[in-house]
Amino acid sequence: MGGKGSGRRPKPAEQKRRIGNPGKRPLPSDADIIALPALASNVPEPHRPLGVHGKALWDRVWTSGAAWLRPALDGDLILMACEMTDERTVLRQIVFSDTSKWRERRALREIDRQITSLLSQIGFSPTDRASLGIGDHKEHEFSKIRQRIDAKRSAASK
Repeated sequence: MGGKGSGRRPKPAEQKRRIGNPGKRPLPSDADIIALPALASNVPEPHRPLGVHGKALWDRVWTSGAAWLRPALDGDLILMACEMTDERTVLRQIVFSDTSKWRERRALREIDRQITSLLSQIGFSPTDRASLGIGDHKEHEFSKIRQRIDAKRSAASK
């Protein structure tokens, strides 16, 4: 049991920083983190037609991931995820209109997994962004409180 490659994926450094690095393991320096721009304005046009929900996802992905996405390389994966999103919309309508459609419900869950997998491959999960070396790091109030508590504890123990 165990061993390399089994179990959960590692926790992203951004998440460790947010909660105060409870394991006290060394984290990458702030210089190694690329701050992402807020939003991009030049969204490429999809080369196949998309429905309303697919087009909305297309726009969100390209504006949010402009710092690392490349239209020539990532466009097809994004387009597939957007087409699946349109298909998901149709499946949801079928499932909600007739609860006896168990095959469609299973297909809906499978398409959810596929969309998540495609978006993860192009860096749209915290773990994947961390492995790409990108992310936005900001100081959270919780980490400031945690630092004050740690400082008081260390002062009290001396």
